[in-house]
Amino acid sequence: MSVRVSTGGRLHFGFTNLSLSHERLYGGLGLALREPRTVVVADPAEAVVCDHPDAAEYARRAASLLDVPGARVTVERAIPRHAGIGSGTQLALATLVAVGRANGVDPAVRDLAPDLGRGGRSGVGVAAFESGGFVLDAGHPTARFTTSRPADGDWTVPPVAATHRIPEGWRFLLVLPDLDVGRSGEAEDESMRTVVERADPTVSNRIAGVLARRVLPAIATGNAERFGSAVAEVGRLNGTWYADEQGGTYRPPVGELVATLSEAPAVFGAGQSSWGPAVYGVTDARNAPAARDAGENALDAAGVEGTVRIVRGRNRGARVDDRNDGG
Repeated sequence: MSVRVSTGGRLHFGFTNLSLSHERLYGGLGLALREPRTVVVADPAEAVVCDHPDAAEYARRAASLLDVPGARVTVERAIPRHAGIGSGTQLALATLVAVGRANGVDPAVRDLAPDLGRGGRSGVGVAAFESGGFVLDAGHPTARFTTSRPADGDWTVPPVAATHRIPEGWRFLLVLPDLDVGRSGEAEDESMRTVVERADPTVSNRIAGVLARRVLPAIATGNAERFGSAVAEVGRLNGTWYADEQGGTYRPPVGELVATLSEAPAVFGAGQSSWGPAVYGVTDARNAPAARDAGENALDAAGVEGTVRIVRGRNRGARVDDRNDGG
């Protein structure tokens, strides 16, 4: 059985709490995108065969976890790596499902994600893979997740605390500047340890107010303008935690891009997704052309090359197509 798994990226607006003074740590919020996409194809094989280094490692882990011989794995498309739009988690989970289904096994994605090193802080990427939409996760018990996260596999993915469909008329401006990739791996772990050790708990209280009184009502009522303004405020407040680690509320020169976009009437709110360098803007179908122009203007104003896209939200999980050998 040949299997094709297709999944989209995600935006990560920030965390609800990074202070050890509160009961729950992290608590991510974000949403699933239709584009850019990762597409993984797997065919049964007696060993893992894959020329994509990251996918090959995930495929080997998947084969071991699922107790299957292997698979021939091909990555047809991939979300840009470490850009802040969820490349790692989507590739890991797409590979897991492709390897399993090619061998007649339907993997328990949420249960196995920690063994692939995913879902250690935010559960947004896993939930986006499972079902898409807007996601707020419940975070981890602070007593369990202190300044150093447990070893791979020694945690559970944070449960989904709230989810909503993304309104069909909403659009998202995605600006990918040609800058160094965002933090990942040990560098990200070290930065997060430092941030959590120093995090001001009063910022968490302010985020809680924005979330309860602005973010959730805005998506529940389908108000893109209020949603954009609210998630931008969540991102700005998160940036006060990260300022010492990334050189400002946003990593330079992302702050220039966000500032320029924030002045554009067609962009209802802008911010940095995860560690960046991806910059997002919230808009709608009517304002999408002007929002795209605003993205191009922001890159020009900052003197940075890059790509600008208008993308839709995604309200379904990864697509899995099982194909017989005959096609």
